[in-house]
Amino acid sequence: MSSYRFCRTDDIGLLVDALNRCWAPHFPGEPAVTPETFKRSIRDLQIWCSSCMVAFDGSTPIGVLIGAKRPSGTLVHKIAVHPDHLRQGHARHLLTSLGSKLAILGPPRIVAEVPETLASASALFSASGYVEEERLTDYVLQHQEREPPELAGRFVIPVTIDDLAANGLLGDDHPQTCWARSVETITARKDEIEGLAVASDERIEAYVLYRKREAEEAEIVSLRAFIEDGGARLKALLSQLRAQGTEWFRFPKVHPAEISKELLQTLGFRGAGGHLLYAARARSQ
Repeated sequence: MSSYRFCRTDDIGLLVDALNRCWAPHFPGEPAVTPETFKRSIRDLQIWCSSCMVAFDGSTPIGVLIGAKRPSGTLVHKIAVHPDHLRQGHARHLLTSLGSKLAILGPPRIVAEVPETLASASALFSASGYVEEERLTDYVLQHQEREPPELAGRFVIPVTIDDLAANGLLGDDHPQTCWARSVETITARKDEIEGLAVASDERIEAYVLYRKREAEEAEIVSLRAFIEDGGARLKALLSQLRAQGTEWFRFPKVHPAEISKELLQTLGFRGAGGHLLYAARARSQ
């Protein structure tokens, strides 16, 4: 007989087991979840155990929902049902239960970032009352040899998350991003993130934050310019990274409000897939 329950802070072991039983079969290329990686997601993404649920068949986990919560809303970070228990309504029940709880406790906004290739997941969210709000595009750039633009009177300098915060560049006017590259996440991950900035004597005019993935590959965490210059300052920063040995750049889940498609194309980025941002308002059932 099936049963469901929300979790507590002492249920990390249960949630790890449920993810490895229910999520892993659908994504066999991903590494197994461990208590350490789950605790890291609590720190980095603000996963709340009280926003996570497990479905059971007897005492065996057969479904899991992982929720992350911030004042702005709740993210359905992962939701999965064991392959032997698909199409029995478990995922829909998990989503409905979370919505009913948040309708009382808040925050009322619930979102999910669904890979555009997962038609079944898109169908689940649509059937559960979620609306497709935006498309988050994955971009890649294979840097080509070219002369960096001249920036008279400007300097390219290392920059940290703390430097940007001290200069008021990570405040309320920060553009909308995917959950994993929000101000909250990059602040939590600041020890893993490097940065370069174009600066004048008076201010930071552009910056790039990145994480090295492989010897020649970096993930762009944030890319911002505060001067209209046709992308010259950002080109200079990317050229500097190339000079340090980075050949491939990946810029995942870019929200249309974060940086324009036209500017990214000017910089040499091209689209390489994406995610659909679904949103709903919590309501009691």
